[in-house]
Amino acid sequence: MFARKPSSTSESFTKHRPGKTIAKQKRSFRDNVVASKRTERIKRPENGPLGSTLTSPIITLVVGPDSRLFACHEEILTLSPFFAGICRGQFLESSTKRVSLPKELPEVFSSVLEFLYKGDYYPKLLHNKKQNSWELEDATKTAGSKGAVESTVYHPGSGQMLLKDTLVYCAAEYYGLDELKRLALRKQGLQSGIQCATILASARYAYANTPENDSKLRAHYLALIIRSRNTFKRSGTMQMEMETGGKLFFDLFVAMANHIEDISAITKSPR
Repeated sequence: MFARKPSSTSESFTKHRPGKTIAKQKRSFRDNVVASKRTERIKRPENGPLGSTLTSPIITLVVGPDSRLFACHEEILTLSPFFAGICRGQFLESSTKRVSLPKELPEVFSSVLEFLYKGDYYPKLLHNKKQNSWELEDATKTAGSKGAVESTVYHPGSGQMLLKDTLVYCAAEYYGLDELKRLALRKQGLQSGIQCATILASARYAYANTPENDSKLRAHYLALIIRSRNTFKRSGTMQMEMETGGKLFFDLFVAMANHIEDISAITKSPR
């Protein structure tokens, strides 16, 4: 929900967290969920197990407008249906084994590669056994301090800061990595202190880069805005965005109407 301080005019939301972090060894999301599900859901190449991928050819990936270079083993990269198609087709430069991704953000693509190799990406998702809850690695560090988690990334195309997990989710949609989508969505639900303008800009990006039938990330934003309506209705950014319009706000209207109907049904039900 949104934090509201009487003496402050800032517009941001904060998720209630459990009490003091327990200094106890925690299991990562990779250890508990991702690794096993990736094995089940993603068909690995037939020429060897994961341990043999170090002998597969290296693919060079040229990412972003500044042409940053990444390297990945072909067998790991082809866990993505998108890249598997490229490697099988004529889009891969056969002599140099290079793939160009000029529109991708290096900060996002590095998270995609980290997931393909490790089953998670920084900050890791950790399970707190004692409180039976999930939390992000380094989440207790103060913003701006060394090692603090950066929840947003500047997106040149929109000219705004966007939520990194939303960008990762949309990249996973594009590359055909369903498990990465689930991981990114869960991580985004643990973020806090995000400005209203960033939420709305990220929601617009999500709508522009997910299919019409997406029922996860779009619904996440609709539910977030409804839960935090008292903050959003005071937001000048929200007013400007609504005046601009778009499918996001029609879906928001429908979701709020359904929410009101649910409340009315509960109120009228016999006790």
